[in-house]
Amino acid sequence: MAFKLTYATMFNPPEELHKGFDKAVANLKQNLGREWSMIIDNQDVFADEKWEDRSPVNTDWVLAVMQKGNALHASQAIAAARKAFPKWSHTPWQERVKLVRKAAALLEKRILETGAAMSLEVGKNRMESLGDVQESADLMYFSALMMEQNNGFIKPMGKDPLVGYDATNVSVLRPYGVWLVVSPFNFPFALTAGPTGAALVAGNTVIIKPATDTSWVVRLYAEVFRDAGFPDGVVNFVTGPGSTLGQALVDSPEVDGATFTGSFDVGMKMYRDFANRNYVRPIVLELGGKNPAIVSRNANLADAATGIVRSAFGLQGQKCSAASRVIVEEPVYDELLGRLKDMTEKLTIGDPTERATFLGPVINKNSYNDFKNFTEEINQGGGHFLTGGHVKTGGMFDKGYYCEPTFVTDLPFEHRLWQYEMFLPITTIGKVSNLDEAMKIANNVNYGLTAGFYGSLKETDWFFDKIEAGVTYANRPQGATTGAWPGFQPFGGWKGSGASGKNGGGYYYVQLYMHEQIRTLIKPVKASPNGKKAAVKKTAKKVAPKKKAARRR
Repeated sequence: MAFKLTYATMFNPPEELHKGFDKAVANLKQNLGREWSMIIDNQDVFADEKWEDRSPVNTDWVLAVMQKGNALHASQAIAAARKAFPKWSHTPWQERVKLVRKAAALLEKRILETGAAMSLEVGKNRMESLGDVQESADLMYFSALMMEQNNGFIKPMGKDPLVGYDATNVSVLRPYGVWLVVSPFNFPFALTAGPTGAALVAGNTVIIKPATDTSWVVRLYAEVFRDAGFPDGVVNFVTGPGSTLGQALVDSPEVDGATFTGSFDVGMKMYRDFANRNYVRPIVLELGGKNPAIVSRNANLADAATGIVRSAFGLQGQKCSAASRVIVEEPVYDELLGRLKDMTEKLTIGDPTERATFLGPVINKNSYNDFKNFTEEINQGGGHFLTGGHVKTGGMFDKGYYCEPTFVTDLPFEHRLWQYEMFLPITTIGKVSNLDEAMKIANNVNYGLTAGFYGSLKETDWFFDKIEAGVTYANRPQGATTGAWPGFQPFGGWKGSGASGKNGGGYYYVQLYMHEQIRTLIKPVKASPNGKKAAVKKTAKKVAPKKKAARRR
């Protein structure tokens, strides 16, 4: 199949992809509800307590029975990873790269099965789900490529100008040890695979702890490492509450580094907890966004409306990159509102495994209730609903957590919801008199993850220069603020959105999983006319008796 799936190309897939997905869904539904283990030291591990993982599409569906791991299982996983680290870290980087690529290739082969599972567990529509799986493989491939292109990050440095000596200086990036990956529900594959692939090619061993809501699909991801032939203990997978299992992993002094993707509050707590050690350890954080889309009076409004709707309501707004704020110059404000309203009202809400569906359910009951609370707060705050504003009820909607795609107008810029990440299909729209005012509002948040702009080519230069965000797009109908892809748009944020300043799927990411060692070796130079000959003769004299003795034998 010549088609290359990315978030930018997903809007025009070939027919065979749809047929394969439909078949995968049917097969999966015949085998729901089985029990799945944790994986520690390449062994299946079961806990005394379990939980039923139910679908937000229809809460009558039990997708899987998962293990409720605890602090003991955290200790077991850490011990397994610690034991495996010396051998794995000394495995030639070329072999590590080969194994990571093998796992990525297995993932690609399973894209339809795992994509179907993701639709059922996360509520993503089919193309978003398939995109998540393919992005995961591409993230792993890209880390492998970076390791390869940089020759394992072993690089010669300058030579000291020492008279009589030869000085060799080499920079070597080496793994930290045991690396913890805590991933979120919204991109359960990609935001597990990105850090896991990078940590592994770098030579770390890994413990994966997924979000409770999406433990089943991440278990399917973890299986590829076993099938790819990774050594025991190199990749471990545990499930359970963040308050017990997760906290035990974060608190352990035997964890050498961590990657967390999730909410600002949880990430900052983890950051502080992780610092409460005998020395500083690395932690890579991606903590959400409050992403603006600025629309100039010179914008192509058809492209702007298309990109904004896709980014506002893809995955029901549950993306850290979602376009949650739209800031529009006054001359085109009314026309853009008309376009947004028309497009949004044509979106299909329903079972995300169905081909026509754009919006599935939100992830759980808490999010469903949050939607109702936020829309009431908007009502009270003077906002008006251009679209949506309600949860869906009746028929199949009573079985799941369905919310209408909601554009809000007339909410004052001073209202807290212009600053607060709702993580739902709710986007506020505001009117400004000029672009400088728009940029001031856009940057006036704690976050700096993604941002979009629609305007003239001259204005795009101004936008890129002034915006405070890590991933920026201009005049992009495929998505105003969403759709980053490894090797094309590396993903990461500024300010409260990211701790490292380096973007996943980019040139500088895999290095975060290693620390630098400088190796200096000093050797005397050979004999020279300035007095070194004696030292050389003395050395030769010591060797001579050995040669004489050899002749006697």
